[in-house]
Amino acid sequence: MKKFLVLFSLFLLPLVFYIFLSKGIYKYSNLPILTENVLDIKEISTIKNVSFSNKISVVCFLGSDIKTAKASLFNLNQIVYKRYYPKPFFQAVAILPEGTENEYINVINELSVFTDLSKWHFIYADTTNMQLLFNSFKTPYKLNKNGYSEYVYIIDKELRLRGRKDDEDTVGGELFGYNMRSVSILKNKLKDDIDIIYYQLKKSAEKQQRRKRENSQ
Repeated sequence: MKKFLVLFSLFLLPLVFYIFLSKGIYKYSNLPILTENVLDIKEISTIKNVSFSNKISVVCFLGSDIKTAKASLFNLNQIVYKRYYPKPFFQAVAILPEGTENEYINVINELSVFTDLSKWHFIYADTTNMQLLFNSFKTPYKLNKNGYSEYVYIIDKELRLRGRKDDEDTVGGELFGYNMRSVSILKNKLKDDIDIIYYQLKKSAEKQQRRKRENSQ
């Protein structure tokens, strides 16, 4: 029995651990691209230096119903934004209807009391431009009459919408956005998928460094 335990610990246990890691690496090396060529936010914004290009963006459409918008915004801020805003390339973009500036200023001021808003961008847009941007995501969802979507979206550095093709809770498996009203989805799905993108960036940077070293030898 002791010999078996020794053999298990020396040979089988490392093998099992390697297989476990391999499966984890496979998971964290793949986050599907669902939409190419998303419209860059700079095309509809008058704010300079705000772009989806070369950024990892979480994007939400909050609409004119402040009560609904505030609940979604605070969920996203508390669960996701606070975790990722120190990371490179990360930003959060909220699309708001023109004409709601006075209503939102109080919400944004309230948010700023306990949050560093340096990676938050609040973009006011007219109905046409807001719909134009949303349509470029090519999701099965719609903005409601107030310009609100309950989903938050991931746009990567190459202006591609990322999500899932094998989501167990979605009909057809394709998950284009993450419900901001659901704390569990933000915690267990959105955070996991942002981690995957950062894992991909890390592995890509490591490959580039290896190539530079090999070329310099």
